[in-house]
Amino acid sequence: RVAQMFQSITSFSARPCETCVLCRKRVYPMECLLADKQIFHKSCFRCHHCGSQLSLGNYASLHGQIYCKPHFKKLFKSKGNYDEGFGHKQHKELWNSKEQSGNSAPALS
Repeated sequence: RVAQMFQSITSFSARPCETCVLCRKRVYPMECLLADKQIFHKSCFRCHHCGSQLSLGNYASLHGQIYCKPHFKKLFKSKGNYDEGFGHKQHKELWNSKEQSGNSAPALS
């Protein structure tokens, strides 16, 4: 029984957490940071825009890129018409097509 215990102790080794998505090097448990279902070295977890080091409490991500909160707000703030973008047709174009087909809604008074 002692031989079994000794064998299990000597065969133990610290396995890498995985590989960092940014530098592609091995990440060991003590330096492993898991954010957005991706694994990073703590030192690699930096803003894509300014390079400042981030923590789990002060980052935001979009399309797999990690940003500090100030740059995320600056780069991706809502602006303009909410009908535009996101791959959808503008509502005003939908209204025009209804009027052209003669199916316009009755006017409200």
